[in-house]
Amino acid sequence: MHIRPPGPDHAPLAGAAAIPDSHGLNLFRADPALARLASLYLPDALAAHLAPHLDRLGALAGGSLDALAMAADRNPPVLHQRNRRGEDAQSVEYHPAYREMERLAFGEFGLAALSHRAGVLGWDAPMPPAAKYLLTYLFVQAEFGLCCPVSMTDSLTRTLRKFGSPDLIARYLPALTSQDLDALNQGAMFMTEQGAGSDIAATVVRAAPQEDGTWALTGDKWFCSNPDAELAMVLARREDAPGLRGVSLFLLPRTLPDGRPNHHRIVRLKPKLGTRSMASGEVTMNGAVAWMVGEPEAGFRQMADMVNNSRLSNGVRAAGMMRRAVTEALFIAHRRVAFGKRLVEMPLMRRQLLKMTVPMEQARTMVFQTAEALRRSDAGEEGAYPLLRILTPLVKFRACRDARKVTGDAMEVRGGCGYIEEWSDARLMRDSHLGSIWEGTSNIVALDVLRAATREGSLPVLRDHARGLLGNNEALPEAAPALERAIALAEAAQGDPALARQATSALYHVTSAAAMAWEAGRLGAPERLALARLVLRHRVLPHDPLAAEAEDDARDLLNDPGAQTGENA
Repeated sequence: MHIRPPGPDHAPLAGAAAIPDSHGLNLFRADPALARLASLYLPDALAAHLAPHLDRLGALAGGSLDALAMAADRNPPVLHQRNRRGEDAQSVEYHPAYREMERLAFGEFGLAALSHRAGVLGWDAPMPPAAKYLLTYLFVQAEFGLCCPVSMTDSLTRTLRKFGSPDLIARYLPALTSQDLDALNQGAMFMTEQGAGSDIAATVVRAAPQEDGTWALTGDKWFCSNPDAELAMVLARREDAPGLRGVSLFLLPRTLPDGRPNHHRIVRLKPKLGTRSMASGEVTMNGAVAWMVGEPEAGFRQMADMVNNSRLSNGVRAAGMMRRAVTEALFIAHRRVAFGKRLVEMPLMRRQLLKMTVPMEQARTMVFQTAEALRRSDAGEEGAYPLLRILTPLVKFRACRDARKVTGDAMEVRGGCGYIEEWSDARLMRDSHLGSIWEGTSNIVALDVLRAATREGSLPVLRDHARGLLGNNEALPEAAPALERAIALAEAAQGDPALARQATSALYHVTSAAAMAWEAGRLGAPERLALARLVLRHRVLPHDPLAAEAEDDARDLLNDPGAQTGENA
C-alpha cells in the first residue's frame, strides 16, 4: 500500500493535537468574561479581594479538583449497617477523594458559611449572594454532586436563621457555619415521599407532640440527598391535621443533644444516573426526635424559602456545568484538525459552538441578576421580593433544561472520546439531568412562575425591571415589543396553565436579553450586546425554519480558552 505523505492540504497545523486534553487549564483564566461580570455585580473592594481566590479555585477546578471528582464519581459511597463488632452502628463510607472535596468546599472556601458570617476567605463581613454563587459557579465546573450538600447546608442555615427559635439558632448555627470539618454540621432536606413528591399536601409522615416540647416523627421519606447529614429540615403532618396547613416544618438532628443517635435510619442508598459521588437514600423514622421550626400551619411556606434558595443554586450549577462544557468544546475546536482545518474554522462547528454558548451566557447573566435580587430582597428593598420570587423559578426552569442539551452537544464535539468516562463529558451530561428534577420538575417550576405572577404580583415588577435594564432601548430596539408580548403570554397562561412552559421560556429569554444588553453598556462589551441579539433572533422572534440563514458573526464569542492561560498546545 502506498501512503501519500502529507502535502500542502494535509500538513499538520502548528499547535494541533489529535486528542486535545485541557486537564490543568485554569478555568477562571479561561473565561475572562467572568472576571468582568464579577466586577459589575460585586462591590469593587470585594471583587478585588476575591480575585486571587477565584484564580486559585479556577486552577483547582481545571486540575486536581477535577481529578478528585472523577475518582469520587467512580467510587460512590457505601452504606454500612453495623460495625465490625456486629453492633448496630450505621455509617456511610465515602471515598477519600470526596472527603478532600469536602475539605475544599466547606473548609478552605467556606461555600456554605460565607453568606452567614464574617471571616470566610479573610473578608470581614458576610458576603452577598453573588460572591457565593460566583465561587460555586467555578467549583461546580469540576464537581456537581458535593454542591448539593453545600447548597442544602447553606439553605438550611438560612431557613433556620429566618424561622427557627433563638435556642435552636444558638445551638446549631456555629456548627452549620464551621469551616472545621470535625465541628461542621452538614444539612439536608427530607421532603419527598412515595406518594408525595411535588404534592406536599399528600405528606403522610406523622409528627406527634411530646411532653418535653419536642415532636416524634414516624414514617418514610423516599429520596433524601445527604441522608447522613447531622441536621435535616423535614416536612411532617401533625396528628389529626388535614391538608396543606397540617404539614409543619421540623429540624431533625442525627445525634441528640445527649450524644445518643436519633431514631431514624437510612434504609438504602439510591443507585443514581448522576451525582454518584454524593449519597442519596431512603430514610425511615420511628419516633425520631425533632423540633418544630416556625409556625405550625406555615410549614410548606417556610420550607419553600429553603426550596427556592436551592432552586437558585440549581440554576447556578446548571450555568457552571454549561460553562465547563463550552470551555471543553472550545478548547477542542481550536486544537483538533480535520480535513486540513481546525474544527473552529468550519461553519457547521462554529454554528454548533455558538448554539451552546448562547444559553450558557444567558444562564450566567440570569444567575447574577437573581443573586442581586436576593441581596436586595434580604435587605428589605421595595419590590425586590416579588422580583426574586419570579426570577428564581425562571432560571431554575430554563437553565436546568438548557444544561442537558449543552452538555450533550459538548460531548459530540469531542466525538467518540466524549462518550468515554475517562473524560468529563459523560459525567457532565449525567449530572445535568438532575437539575430538572431536584426541587421541582419542569412542569412544577413553570407553574410556580404563574403562582408568583398571581400571588406576588411579580409580572409588573419583572416588566419594570426589564424596562430599566433596556433604558432608552436604542441598543436593542426589538426587545421592548418582545417584552410586552412575553408579559401578555404570561398573563394568558394564568388562565390557561397549558401555556406555563411557553410563557416561562419567553420571560426568561427576553429578560436575559435585556440584562445582557445592560451588561454590554456598563462594561463597554459589544460581544454581550451581540449575545442579546442572538437570544432574541434565535429564541424569541418569529423566524422561517425553511429559510436559508447566513452564519452568525461569532468572532468575539468563540475565543480559545487556552489562549488566556498559555495553554495553546
